Amino acid sequence: MLFSDRKNKRSSHLLPAIIMLAPSFVILIPFFIFPLFYAFQLSLWGGKRNMGDFVGLKNYLMAFQNPLFWQSFKVTIYYAMMTVPTTLILGFIIAYLLSKITRGKVFFRILFFVPYVTSTVAVAMVWRIFYNPQAGLFNFVLDYFGFSIQRWLLEPRGILHILTGGIIAPQFGPSLALVCISLFDIWHTFGFAVVVFLAGMSTIPKEYYESAQIDGARPLHILFHIELPLLTPTWLFLITVQLIRSLQTFSSFYALSPAGGRTMGTTENLMLHIYSQFYEYGYWGYGSAVAIFLSILIMTLTFVQWQWARRYVFYQ
Repeated sequence: MLFSDRKNKRSSHLLPAIIMLAPSFVILIPFFIFPLFYAFQLSLWGGKRNMGDFVGLKNYLMAFQNPLFWQSFKVTIYYAMMTVPTTLILGFIIAYLLSKITRGKVFFRILFFVPYVTSTVAVAMVWRIFYNPQAGLFNFVLDYFGFSIQRWLLEPRGILHILTGGIIAPQFGPSLALVCISLFDIWHTFGFAVVVFLAGMSTIPKEYYESAQIDGARPLHILFHIELPLLTPTWLFLITVQLIRSLQTFSSFYALSPAGGRTMGTTENLMLHIYSQFYEYGYWGYGSAVAIFLSILIMTLTFVQWQWARRYVFYQ
């Protein structure tokens, strides 16, 4: 009897749940789920600008044996390692400072958020002028203070090689061109982190702050024992969103890098590799295989983050 009651209770909740989820599935099925399965189907066929012959998993094996694939994968990892932690830490620091001021908070919030809502391609064109080796702002500043000018977006040598005066090999680490793209994306996206962190801080009950002040807690104690633990859901959300965005970034790479995103391969990430193989060379099967690999990578990392969240994320 008890089992029957539970079954009937679950059935009574099933229909409302389906009705509530139906609008999202109307969007997900034609624009996300169907393209994913179609891409997987394409990845099983060979040919140039057509389906060709059925080759099974051959395109995946070709990708894993292709040095250009691993180079683009390395570029993607370098980019994610530079942009995700820097964006979140910088966004949190600025949000924390803004939360302590009483005047001008709305103005500064808008000021930091404006780059994020501005067209990526439009602001990238402005930054390309700044990075111009002959007449760019950055080289003008370096030359004014007596430093040697740089090629910026045209420089394939590693940033560590340049900073150490040639002690480290030029192929080790991210190139200067990739660092330039990363700096642009950090500037372009950290305002989103600022706004989200501020929203998370506003949800922390004031009673916690009042109790801490009564107990004589210092600002650093409040930060590490109240604010950071209660902001872990916000950190989880931002880490997930920023990591996925970093793995899927295309516009800034394509707009900033010469020749559509290639500085001797040091600024061609997985998205540009997929684009070039699929649209420029017409290898639909191979390009779809790399796209499926990227999708699996994103889903795996997201799953790992949610498993990590069970232990380290605290909810009020």
